[in-house]
Amino acid sequence: MKDFEMTIDEYLPLRDVVFNTLRRAILKGELEPGERLMEIALANKLGVSRTPIREAIRKLELEGLVVMIPRKGAEVARITEKDLRDVLEVRTSLEKLAIELACDRITEDDIHDLKLACKNFEESFGKDDLTTIAEKDVAFHDIIFRSTKNARLIQILNNLREQMYRYRLEYLKDTQSHDRLVEEHQRIVDAIIDKNKEEAVRLIQEHIYIQELTVIKKLQEQEA
Repeated sequence: MKDFEMTIDEYLPLRDVVFNTLRRAILKGELEPGERLMEIALANKLGVSRTPIREAIRKLELEGLVVMIPRKGAEVARITEKDLRDVLEVRTSLEKLAIELACDRITEDDIHDLKLACKNFEESFGKDDLTTIAEKDVAFHDIIFRSTKNARLIQILNNLREQMYRYRLEYLKDTQSHDRLVEEHQRIVDAIIDKNKEEAVRLIQEHIYIQELTVIKKLQEQEA
């Protein structure tokens, strides 16, 4: 079990704080696929009783992040090709819409922020920290979403982002993809600035498709 800390929120009940903490740890890979979730160990680590841990595990099971194994108990759900394809299928459709709207509605301030996010993403590879790299990648895409000026779309994409996090980390473990990712981001920025919808949509589809192929290859190698 890797180190992670409970995220305190004085406005939430303890059971929700524990749930959010464990959920975030799974999505970020701090609790790894296949890892057993021992109630006593987690309770001691977070300094709480077993009751909120048990309640959180039940909710995580409903979200598909945890599975119950007969005679073994709870463990973090493994990443599967089916889950990946389902999530990316939805992501592709939503990001195509987002990038089309961004081409129409992006402001000069948004463009400035997008260029900066692109630069920050490139520089993050020098830190050799997957979590930091993933956060800079998220920040880049968030600016595109923000540029749509569509609050409902942004909300849906934010919810999907949580489900994408585990796959994003798996992709970023492939160091050979790093230079390509920087180039892909820059080309997407250029297409948005030029308001070239057709090219922007093509680039975002390719961007997501390459991620899908890379992660699926890693999953197949792990199963071999």
